[in-house]
Amino acid sequence: MTVGRRAARTAALVLVGSALVTTAAPAQAATLATGALSLESVNYPGRYLRHADALGRLDAVTSASPAQTRLDATFTVVNGLATPSCHSFQTKDGLFLRHRDWRLRVDANTGDATFRADATFCAVDGSVPGSISLTSYNNPNRRIRHRDFALWLDPYQDTAAFRADSSFTTTAPWAPKTNRNPVIPGLFADPHVIVAGGRYHLYATTDGYAGWGGTYYKAFSSADRVNWTDHGVVLDHGPDVSWADDSAWAPAVATAHGRYYLYFSGGAASGNTAKHLGVAVSDSPTGPFRDALGRPLVTAGQFSGQAIDPMVFTDDDGRSYLYWGQGAARVVPLNDDMTSFDPARVRVITPSGYNEAPFVFKRNGIYYLMWSENDTRSEDYRVAYATGTSPTGPWTRRGVVLQKRLEAGIKGTGHHSVVQAPGTDTWYIAYHRFAVPAGNGTNREVALDRLEFDAGGAIRPVVPTL
Repeated sequence: MTVGRRAARTAALVLVGSALVTTAAPAQAATLATGALSLESVNYPGRYLRHADALGRLDAVTSASPAQTRLDATFTVVNGLATPSCHSFQTKDGLFLRHRDWRLRVDANTGDATFRADATFCAVDGSVPGSISLTSYNNPNRRIRHRDFALWLDPYQDTAAFRADSSFTTTAPWAPKTNRNPVIPGLFADPHVIVAGGRYHLYATTDGYAGWGGTYYKAFSSADRVNWTDHGVVLDHGPDVSWADDSAWAPAVATAHGRYYLYFSGGAASGNTAKHLGVAVSDSPTGPFRDALGRPLVTAGQFSGQAIDPMVFTDDDGRSYLYWGQGAARVVPLNDDMTSFDPARVRVITPSGYNEAPFVFKRNGIYYLMWSENDTRSEDYRVAYATGTSPTGPWTRRGVVLQKRLEAGIKGTGHHSVVQAPGTDTWYIAYHRFAVPAGNGTNREVALDRLEFDAGGAIRPVVPTL
């Protein structure tokens, strides 16, 4: 795990609960790569940050330590729950390191603004080269430090002793990741995967918010579907979209004319629950994207059902089709500009069992319409499909192909996308599930598995993997 420098972040005023706090970071800020690690004390080598009975401690850990001790001393650095410019630390059992009454502990993410802020820490340079200190996001004058081997969030003191007590070096994790999934660390949902420039590109909803109130999308890319590069925020409703400021849901990217078009759902934080569909454009698959219209592409109430979950399929003749909707599935041919359509050509194609998240692809002359059934908060959230002879149907339902696997602790498998490995007949399905093991309908993670077909073109049931 490497630690690097980056420019000082600009001070910002952030509402946390009912209090407005300043979140300026020190000039000597450091970054951490996401992924599993352990944190060793600078002034007590051999002692590691861990949790025991939910409380944060500094304890000795060796290869001879019990497996549970080594698990408790392993954290996964993930996207900051309160801001993508900082970090959160997830335990192997799905909890998050946070401060409460200045004591460090691990708790389940409730998704509210206070918890997300309490569980977000910004990395700054530690007391020795290569070490880090962790400042509180919502109390930036306080750092994680150990006192009598208990972990506290204490006001910074410009002394050698305090700097040493609050400094850690990153080491290989005591309990390394052995599972295939999740493919990207942290809480994300609604994954959409494409191939561009010889790489896989994954776009996802940022999850872990009560009421799914996230405001931005991130992009990741990979050459092998295993090692993913985080390209950061590619569209943020706050500064980038004039008509939406929250409910950044379900991004989907299509290509045309050498450009990339990101279709997304958005709403206002004013209490109005209406959702609209928008479209943003970029010259690169890794963004940044800019709002292409300055207004919604599909306005709430323009058609029945909720205007969410857009997806674009481009047929072999170059014609692109926009699909969307919760409660009702709709399709319409897009105009060549990819940002407009004729409302008179919108068609309803709602299959039996449909709830949301339509996805269309074509293989060997067969069109496949896939969708999610049940509610995303239910462990029975799942994916079903139909086949047809054109991008608009008619469609024949074929059945459920992806669902929970309780013996493995996998629940809520849905809102998927499908991608073909270039130059092959090998296909993959990306989807979200309840984070394993402590997730729920607002704490979800992204998984990727093989999608296989029988000789007649039917999709074989997918066995979701850990």
